[in-house]
Formats: sequence, structure tokens, C-alpha cells
Amino acid sequence: MAPPSVSRETLPRWLSAGQRRQLDAVLAVLESDEHAPTAIREAGRAAEVHIADSLGALDLGALADADRIVDLGSGAGFPGAPIAIALPHAKVTLVESQRRRCEFLERMCTAAGIANARVVWTRAEAWREGRCRHDAALARALAPQPVVLEYAAPLLRVGGTLIDWRGRRSPEQEGAAERAAAALGLCRVEMRHMTPFPGASDHHLHVFAKVGRTPARFPRRPGIARKRPLGA
Repeated sequence: MAPPSVSRETLPRWLSAGQRRQLDAVLAVLESDEHAPTAIREAGRAAEVHIADSLGALDLGALADADRIVDLGSGAGFPGAPIAIALPHAKVTLVESQRRRCEFLERMCTAAGIANARVVWTRAEAWREGRCRHDAALARALAPQPVVLEYAAPLLRVGGTLIDWRGRRSPEQEGAAERAAAALGLCRVEMRHMTPFPGASDHHLHVFAKVGRTPARFPRRPGIARKRPLGA
């Protein structure tokens, strides 16, 4: 049986043959590893739902030019692993709070030869080493947006960018996010609709810039952001 392969139609044309092989290796791990923490493991579907969706953010200059990137709640490695493959100049940190998921991420990075990615087993709120160090923070299907903002803001340098993958728009949550952003030194600068693969609908990238210092009281203790989200 031929190894799984990412369709060229769903990938940026400038990716090298080596990068395409790395993405194929990511698909192979998803299919073969029974501990992959995602319900979508079949290569053809995963190539669209996970890889093409992740790489759709590369059109954003703030991401393409970033040197230090953090993927929050990386889970099965998306969007962080494909982004690391596409941007070999960048140092990408995959932050995940569950040990078994971290073990899977390590296996994936090894199998795909993603040398510029590292896995950190911690909660975003507790990761003091990462504070104020990153040009870009990524979050995909992680938490309500005000919670994501509180996780990301302390990890970004002033001038850095948060990219939050979202589905259908919610005016109520967007309003709460605006209020949370104001308290965290963030500002929403773009909300981009995207169609990363044929048939995709209600896919949006919410882009926030860090325009000022995040107050020292943030992040709050682990778990508080979810229990008492800002902007509510």
C-alpha cells in the first residue's frame, strides 16, 4: 500500500519536496499511532482538516516572519507541527498539559524529522520560561476566546501576534474577547474568513496584536481563566 500523501492542491506551492515528505510522515503517524489524540486520523481527511487548515495561516505576514512561535494546547500537533515544517527558520514550541499527548507529539516530531519544534509538558498559565518571548502564538480549538487571550498574552512580546482558529462567528463571544483583550494589552486587528480546502465553511482566523504590556497579575492561577473568564 502506498504511503499517505497530502494533495498538492491543499498546500502552498512553495513548499519543497522535503517539506512535503515531512507532512506525509505526519499523516502516517496519525494513521498508525492508536494513541493519536484526534478523531480524524484517516490520511485523506486529516490532510484537509488538520494540515491544510493549519497552513492556511501562512498568508499572514506576522506568522511567516516570526522567529519564535508557541502553539498553545497543541494536542495532536495542529497547527504547530505543520507550521514548523513550513517555517524551518522558526523555533516552534508545542505546549501541551497532558503527558500522553506530549509523548505522542514527541513521536510525531521524531518520525517527521521536525528538528525546529520542541514539546513542553506544562499548562500555558504556569510556563514562566515562555513569558514575553514569542513573536506569534497559535491556538486552534482550544478554549473560549477570552480564555485563549489570557493564555497567550503573557507569552507574547510587545508587537507579537496571536492567531486563533475559530469556526462560526459568535457576536457574544467576540464582544467578550474585545473586553478581555483590552485588559491584556491586546487588540484585534483582523478577522479573516478562509476556505482551506474544498467544502470548508465557517472557518475564521482571529488575529490579535500585542500593543502594550500585559499587567503582571496575568495570567491568573491555573484554571482560573476558564472558571472566571475575562470580559464576561
